[in-house]
Amino acid sequence: MAALYADLDALRASAADVRIVTSDGQTIAAHSYVLASASPVLERMIDVARRGGRGGGACTVRVLGAPSDAVLAFLHLLYAARAEEAVVAAHGPQLLALAHAYRVGWLKRAAEASVSARLAPGDAVDMLKLAGLCDAPRLRAACARLAARDRAAVEASDGWRFARRHDPALEQELLQLLEDAGRRRERWARGRASREAYRQLAEAMDSLERIFAADDDACSAGGDACARKDDGGGGATCEQGLRLLMRHFAACARKAAPGGCARCKRLLQLFRLHASVCDRTEQDQPCRVPLCSHFAARMREEKADKTWRLLVKKVTTARAMPRLAVGRRVPEVVAVSWARYLSSSKWAKLR
Repeated sequence: MAALYADLDALRASAADVRIVTSDGQTIAAHSYVLASASPVLERMIDVARRGGRGGGACTVRVLGAPSDAVLAFLHLLYAARAEEAVVAAHGPQLLALAHAYRVGWLKRAAEASVSARLAPGDAVDMLKLAGLCDAPRLRAACARLAARDRAAVEASDGWRFARRHDPALEQELLQLLEDAGRRRERWARGRASREAYRQLAEAMDSLERIFAADDDACSAGGDACARKDDGGGGATCEQGLRLLMRHFAACARKAAPGGCARCKRLLQLFRLHASVCDRTEQDQPCRVPLCSHFAARMREEKADKTWRLLVKKVTTARAMPRLAVGRRVPEVVAVSWARYLSSSKWAKLR
């Protein structure tokens, strides 16, 4: 507190012409040119006070709604013209309210960031109310994330109990935020699961081409000499599963039955999908994957439905992305973050 007073006194080479009166009656001397240049609201209040004053002494401006130490910190930052982290951290919510009321944009952004970074579950409801009053969307989003992450602690806070008894609108807003967060997590989970499915289908298409490659005739017969080491992406496992599926297709007696065989239908769908994404059907060296030219000719005669075209587009994109990344050096920070993401328990549940 003494240091803040010393900073204010350092600028008082000339006599102060404004008196700031706080809620508890404390008076702080200040300079009108500093306050007017920092806040348009204070400039207007000073102008009104001067026009309504009877004498030529210092005018009085009341800054209410905050404790005197927060008002002193607010004036200190206005004089310093910069956000000092220690001061903003000590009086974050009060400075946010004062900066919003007196339209000090740079201080409001700094206070909002500081309060958002130091948010605790017990203060989430109170800070959500403050975010609504001060038009602080960043703080509101932080409160929503914290409530969704630690709902039990938020519901055990005094702010939640007060909102349930006396502020049903705030309770409804928080419940809506929790519901939106749950829907958002479900949407992200479905998106990650669908991307993983498209990646596996793209891997299956590459495995088909490797199995039936022109220089891999011995491997296409199903010999053990073709076994590849798994590169971490599951390529060897995918090829082994496809070979087992093709062996079943060759020996299955139900594929011609009226109901058919589900596994045989799955293999035919994979062959059809390969024909849809294959780019070698029109070249001099035809594709060696079975039924590729057959399905390609059928697709030229019959127009595929919208769902199938969307599937082909997604799988084609999934096949192209690893090729675009070849030769690019991934920053170490990104590689570590991606490895941590893949090894997380949430991601493991989707695989």
